[in-house]
Amino acid sequence: MSAADTQHQPSAVSSRSTLGIVPATALVMGSVIGTGVFLLPAAFAPYGPISLVGFGLAAVGAVALALTFGALARRDPGAGGPYSYARSTFGALPGFLAAWFYWITAWVSRAGMVVGWIVYVEVFVNTDRNVIGSMVIGMVGLWLPAAINISGLRNMASVQVLTTVLKLIPLVIISTVGLFFIDWSLLTPFDLSGEAPLAAIVSCMALAVFAYLGVETASVAAGRVRNPRRNVPLASLLGTLACTAVYLMSTLVVFGTVSNADLQAPGAQPFVLSFDAMFGGSWAGYAVAIAAIISGFGAINGWTMVCAEISQVAAREGLFPKHFARESDRGIPVFGIVLSTGLASLLVVIGFVGQAGVGVFTVMVLLAGLSAAVPYGLSALALIDISRRQSTRTPGALWWLDGAVATVAVGFVILIIYGAFTAEGTRMNLLWMSLAALVVGLLIFYRMARKAKSPSGTAPGST
Repeated sequence: MSAADTQHQPSAVSSRSTLGIVPATALVMGSVIGTGVFLLPAAFAPYGPISLVGFGLAAVGAVALALTFGALARRDPGAGGPYSYARSTFGALPGFLAAWFYWITAWVSRAGMVVGWIVYVEVFVNTDRNVIGSMVIGMVGLWLPAAINISGLRNMASVQVLTTVLKLIPLVIISTVGLFFIDWSLLTPFDLSGEAPLAAIVSCMALAVFAYLGVETASVAAGRVRNPRRNVPLASLLGTLACTAVYLMSTLVVFGTVSNADLQAPGAQPFVLSFDAMFGGSWAGYAVAIAAIISGFGAINGWTMVCAEISQVAAREGLFPKHFARESDRGIPVFGIVLSTGLASLLVVIGFVGQAGVGVFTVMVLLAGLSAAVPYGLSALALIDISRRQSTRTPGALWWLDGAVATVAVGFVILIIYGAFTAEGTRMNLLWMSLAALVVGLLIFYRMARKAKSPSGTAPGST
């Protein structure tokens, strides 16, 4: 690669920047909170209330990760987030790997989100769960957000703010009003896992970390954010803290209003059961379904944007094919949106084609979380390296505080890897698919490197 690879400059902030602190925070919250939050208490039910401890400790790691991205954004406010931080600190190959694996995370996550979204849409339509009908609903769930993103950043931001506000209404209700309905006897026994308490807590932490994928989205979209040195750190922290509050309080209320046996029943919908216990009536199921539909749609909308952003920034600097860098008249990287949405659509189809397809789909969803560990880990290590190198120049104690926060973030990343590889029945498949993703990524990287060295090539780092 050229000398520009080791002298990477922060990407310029787009002149089309329109995201202020509110839509940037909504991007974080909307990307983190999808349909999974509505089923999370059921996943914790086999462990009992001790899962709240694990959830809380995972939240500490998520906040540390948000602070890590905020600290890095203050130093490098350009677009690309994890890609930009990894490349400027460690060079072209680590930067590419951060972008490559984040790109995989972003489109695979959308496929997973839309499958959960389909379940709630089918409360109202395609109630007999016809496979073709389910796939059609899934295509709508993927391509409608893609169309909104292509129509312009302002439209995308408006939808993101609106869906975030609407999805928070039932979560805030259950997190506040629900406190008055808690039957504290339902919170005993505290540990139902049958494991040692520490083992149960670690298992719950591993489950919870996947609920926080997306805390970095404001940094990825920094090129679209006004005053990114201020707004990206604020949006990352505020969005993560708000998600944490909603997650912990709503899970507590569900545990305190629904019996553990009911939560562990096949097909249990924790929020529906909790609303029924508090208010009665059959309307609760429909209300929760509507909330989940809105929540999932907002998450897909946000991830559609950040998926295209990360590939566009890498393409501008010669590490992704140039097609990803092209913009429409409205300043939108249409190619990246269309390609990633097409790949997510293909994965949804695979997920609905027989039992084998479902197995592949499950492994791919876990691959999304494992892929995120690469850009997350490189970003945390970048802050540790920066803190070490600047320790004699940074005023006060900020250098060691940044290093400490980044070290906690590294622990969070290790939990993500642990959670992925301890999922029952998927370890070897996940390992092979991870290796395949790495090999394909390296082939693309070295192809782009050879192209950059050719007389007609564009040197990496140029635009």
